[in-house]
Amino acid sequence: MAVALRCFRHLPSLLCRSSFTMRWGLPQAPAACPALLLDGCRQSVHQMQLTRQLATKKAKGKGQSQARVNISAALVEDIINLEETNEDMQAVVEALKEDFSRNLSVRTSPGVLDHIIVVTKDGKFPLNQLGQISQKSPQLIIVNMTNFPESTAAATKAIRESGMNLNPEVDGTLIRVPIPKVTREHRESLAKLAKQSTNKSKEALRKVRSKSVNQVKKFKSKVSEDTIWLLEKQIQQMADSAAAEMDKLLAAKTKELLG
Repeated sequence: MAVALRCFRHLPSLLCRSSFTMRWGLPQAPAACPALLLDGCRQSVHQMQLTRQLATKKAKGKGQSQARVNISAALVEDIINLEETNEDMQAVVEALKEDFSRNLSVRTSPGVLDHIIVVTKDGKFPLNQLGQISQKSPQLIIVNMTNFPESTAAATKAIRESGMNLNPEVDGTLIRVPIPKVTREHRESLAKLAKQSTNKSKEALRKVRSKSVNQVKKFKSKVSEDTIWLLEKQIQQMADSAAAEMDKLLAAKTKELLG
């Protein structure tokens, strides 16, 4: 009983220092504290951290900007890996950035055709794995299909349906790809494609968010409602941040395309 009372005397200091624990971890209790009592103290601190965060968010008046939720990943690692969630969302942003760079440019180079996917009877392959791509002039790209002549028709179809406003012409195993002049209509077409790509990326982003939120909800019966609410809020903030980054990419690309 005496040991328990000594441990309880340390509980106020543990709770008062909860802001410290958010950054540096839980303070150490006396070595004499029984393990069960120590665990109870730590759980109390953990719950207080989350409750104080929740109270801060809900205390904001209507119309006022709300502070960002920032839960320590270590506190919820048994529920969800927040770092992994953020990485998945950023991967969607990077994919959009790469798509803009490869496929939506008024500057034409052989590389713009490299990653067009060709559907053959043996599977799907990037065009540059089936044909040799070279630029004969600023207005003409040649795709030599000598190594895979049976895929010439499929490659021609893939180029035509790439959404890049290209009209390839077949000459034996050579595919001639005239490059359209950079007209205002062509620029506007590319800008529309950029918008479509952004919308598709945002849909992929929503899927990542939904998957993460569903993962959190699986623990409703094991953790407090406050914890669930805070996690969902932080996941949403991650998604909002990624979506905002996509909007900036789209605005920059549209400006580049339309001049």
